[in-house]
Amino acid sequence: MDTTRLGDLEVSAQGLGCMGMSHGYGERDDDESIATLHRALDLGVTFWDTADVYGDGDNERLLSGVLAQRRDEVTLATKFGITALGGGGNAGQHTVRGDHDYVHRACEASLERLGVEHIDLYYLHRPPDDVPIEETVGAMGELVTAGTVGHLGLSEVDEDQLRRAHAVHPITALQSEFSLWTRDPAPLAPTMQELGIGLVPFSPLGRGFLTGELDVDELGDDDFRSNLPRFRDDAADRNRRLLATISRIADDHDATPAQVALAWVDAQQDALGIPIVAIPGTKRRRWLEENVASRSVVLTTDDRSALDDLADQVVGARY
Repeated sequence: MDTTRLGDLEVSAQGLGCMGMSHGYGERDDDESIATLHRALDLGVTFWDTADVYGDGDNERLLSGVLAQRRDEVTLATKFGITALGGGGNAGQHTVRGDHDYVHRACEASLERLGVEHIDLYYLHRPPDDVPIEETVGAMGELVTAGTVGHLGLSEVDEDQLRRAHAVHPITALQSEFSLWTRDPAPLAPTMQELGIGLVPFSPLGRGFLTGELDVDELGDDDFRSNLPRFRDDAADRNRRLLATISRIADDHDATPAQVALAWVDAQQDALGIPIVAIPGTKRRRWLEENVASRSVVLTTDDRSALDDLADQVVGARY
């Protein structure tokens, strides 16, 4: 696995989203999840993403067992701020704290659950509801000064919030949903380029929909995707039309739809002019290995043009 620089933080060119191992995506399998974490490191996928709210801390605790053995191999990112989730994990229904003292307490709690002394990249999970973003980022900057955090990130902010935050302390990465069917952060690319901020796309596979492997009719009540507009009723049927284009291009490259979807995200580094490191999530070694193999898929100009048009065909809101 090659590497990419987010600001002055060097990370593996593909990361691993760990949320689904403990939260939101149906039944857990901790043994397989732990095996997947070890396999990720063996493949060079060393940039891991979690959050204190995933499984009410359980996801950080899950990672701690592997970190105890292989901490030096991992570039560790976690997030704080969301204090309540509704809709089975639907981050569209949430409250976010960012007051000074809470920031410090949240970091201390994450360090304890993770069993580490240092977090490489610490994100504010969403813009705070209770205080100006300047207070939150100021407190996060104190963690950098104290040496418990290396770099700062934000998630799902607008341009004004990004500029205001960066003016308080340099921001290394913006984490936002970005994929063939979600392009929301693209307009921020000029600002990110100006400020030297990289993009970390979460759900680059459309929460599994873009892989063509997901049967939305089989999603259980413990899988929060069953409540998302794009996965429900007529919207799901209409969104399946996207898969025809993805599958056709995948066949041309002897690849899978998931690999094409990830290759498109990677190709946006040149299109947007910013570093991009996707963090596809999985709790299975099989899908991890497939995701890593996407790094060898090189899309043509015609491929990218056909895929670029898919976002305009999506039915339903993200949340």
